[in-house]
Amino acid sequence: MPRAVPSAPSAPFAPFSRPDTSGTPPPLPMLARNVTHFMRLLRDTGFGLSPAHAVDALEALRHIDIGARDEVRAALAALVLSGPDQRPLFDAAFDLFWRDPDWESKLRAMLLPRVDAGIPPPRRSNRLADALAARQPPSPKPDQPPREERFTAPLTFSDQERLAGRDFETLNAEEWRALQHLVRTRRARLALQKTRRLRPSTCGTHADLRASARLAVRQHGEWLRWKYRKRAERKPPVVLLLDISGSMSQYSRAVLYFCHALTQSRERLHVFLFGTRLTNVTRALRERDPDDAVNLITEQVRDWAGGTRIGAALATFNRQWARRTLSGRATVLLVSDGIDLEHIDLLEQEMARLRRFAHRIIWLNPLLRYEGFTPQARGIQAILPHVDALRAAHNLDSLFALESLLADPARVPPVKASRPQPGYPSWK
Repeated sequence: MPRAVPSAPSAPFAPFSRPDTSGTPPPLPMLARNVTHFMRLLRDTGFGLSPAHAVDALEALRHIDIGARDEVRAALAALVLSGPDQRPLFDAAFDLFWRDPDWESKLRAMLLPRVDAGIPPPRRSNRLADALAARQPPSPKPDQPPREERFTAPLTFSDQERLAGRDFETLNAEEWRALQHLVRTRRARLALQKTRRLRPSTCGTHADLRASARLAVRQHGEWLRWKYRKRAERKPPVVLLLDISGSMSQYSRAVLYFCHALTQSRERLHVFLFGTRLTNVTRALRERDPDDAVNLITEQVRDWAGGTRIGAALATFNRQWARRTLSGRATVLLVSDGIDLEHIDLLEQEMARLRRFAHRIIWLNPLLRYEGFTPQARGIQAILPHVDALRAAHNLDSLFALESLLADPARVPPVKASRPQPGYPSWK
């Protein structure tokens, strides 16, 4: 089997040799070092491993033929895999670390994906690429003599803050990867609403007579302590209607990754994509890995970066999904630029119907990144009178501002007080 980490030749395989009398342990054999590095790589990609797994792996390799690649793969997989969803990532890491001699070029290819405006992102393993990039040491230059370097620390924003303020359309491939990492590691704290149901509690406003009586029976008739109940809380539902037309392609990709992180914090989130038709992708976003979720969405959606039929898509949603998803004071997030050139009357009619179903409608429009933006398009004028708030959605800061808006429902006024009138946009 080829070695993954080149180094000087070492002693035969003896992973459990004792240290010498001087107190300094001898260097690990080549195979032991490679197995240790491989276990660290799997741990960096998300596997729940400990140093004991590396010891178990070395012990398991002593009982098989290490020249047979299939036996080594099966032995390591039996030790580290805890579910079938980890198998593709393990196979990719195993092939890249142990088998492929040109793993550095493949690593560079994984770290520099293509960003095409007309298609969704290609299928790849971002977690494996991030782990390999973090563990790859910088290549030294032997011909260049060492020189003294001076570093200055000016008072500037950090890279994450600078990236959060960049427009999605101006990001290159490396910045896209960094933005996906920021969104993937974020967990939102969203608002809770009280329901009519009661649940047991140590203190509350409602005395639970039955539970108190049962406790008194267990204490031989002594009524020593009261049991209480209080109102249960749950997260209000959120419905996302995301425009995936050609003018919204880059913004739709960023919002999809943000919605995946939002799905991990909210169990009542429904996501619909629309271009020329309406597609429900809620189940695909429940995958743990955001790249797997985007790949499933790619297989379902056929009109990515196509035309725009906002009125027809809203009509389909109002007739097939509104009663099932907009119950319980639901919030509708409409992410679109509002550019629709046909059936404006249908668009205005369906927006009025959606207004009657939803508790509140928040419109996220990337065109608000322009300071002099005015609602001149007919589609925007048809949507604007029926929304409760209009916000921007062109960078990461705007999406995080939406997160704070969902965490504090009081920030959005009631419908009658905040509905904008034609000619008076609500973002001013």
